[in-house]
Amino acid sequence: MLDVNLVYHDHQVYSDHVDIFVHSNRKSVLCPLCGQSSSRIHSRYPRSFHDLPIQGKKVHIHLSNRKYFCFNPECRQKIFAESFDCFQPNSKKTNRLIDDIMKISLEVSSVTASRLLRDGAVAIGKSTICNMLKKTPK
Repeated sequence: MLDVNLVYHDHQVYSDHVDIFVHSNRKSVLCPLCGQSSSRIHSRYPRSFHDLPIQGKKVHIHLSNRKYFCFNPECRQKIFAESFDCFQPNSKKTNRLIDDIMKISLEVSSVTASRLLRDGAVAIGKSTICNMLKKTPK
């Protein structure tokens, strides 16, 4: 389970990767700014991200993410997107994939880490690993 609020919908298996399609099971979402609950959907947009490999294949998770209206007249946030615990906003990787990348990257050089991860079906370059390491709190 990635997140208790994500429900499996479908999947497709290809020679080098697996596409998994999920959707949210929430009836309402809290505004991240004021905390008021909203169940009125503004729009949807496609979102995809990478997860841990399955049987040596890359995993792409696809989500139709929803945006909601905030009806609190005192809140500056009029429209907001639902968020999930399994990945950060604007991230293209799940938290558990980032954790695995960081564990490997802290033990070996970024070049070696990149090679090891590619062998394990995670496409990531050494410069991306270096950028992730720079963002890690000490």
